[in-house]
Amino acid sequence: MLIALLAETAAHGAEHGAAGKPPFPPFETWHMPSQLFWLAVLFSILYLTMSRVILPKLSDTLEKRSDRIASDLDQAARLNDQATEAQQALELRIAQAKSKARETSDKARGKMDAEMAAETARVDAELEKKLAAADTRISSLRADAMKNVEQIAVDAADVILGRFGVSVSKAELKKAVTTAME
Repeated sequence: MLIALLAETAAHGAEHGAAGKPPFPPFETWHMPSQLFWLAVLFSILYLTMSRVILPKLSDTLEKRSDRIASDLDQAARLNDQATEAQQALELRIAQAKSKARETSDKARGKMDAEMAAETARVDAELEKKLAAADTRISSLRADAMKNVEQIAVDAADVILGRFGVSVSKAELKKAVTTAME
């Protein structure tokens, strides 16, 4: 095909040459064999260079890159597995810590409840003692007050009856007041 194109170009150049203008130098027919020779030589050199030097290096580079990507993907998968294991271990530790915190909290709550119950019992016992002492004191004060009330009532009855002009003995007044108070 290339040869046909060159032949056509040469024929076209010959037509222009007949018109009196010189043809374009590369298209002159006497240059064709040397151009075809150098085309074949340069194409062969380019083909050999590409097939023996450049393509193997390019192939090696692509293979190394492929190996590197595969290695990086394997390492990433391994690191992902390690991260997953670390996360599971961390979650387990957190769960254990929460469990331990709950146990410690429950123990502390139980201890505080026991201490509060003991303190409440101690305060209740102390209050009972104070109430018993207060009741005893109130009873003695009431008894003392009642004795004084009886004497006051006897004295008041004597004074009142004395104003009315009635005279009564102290023993009779005391007996009357005692009967009235019961």
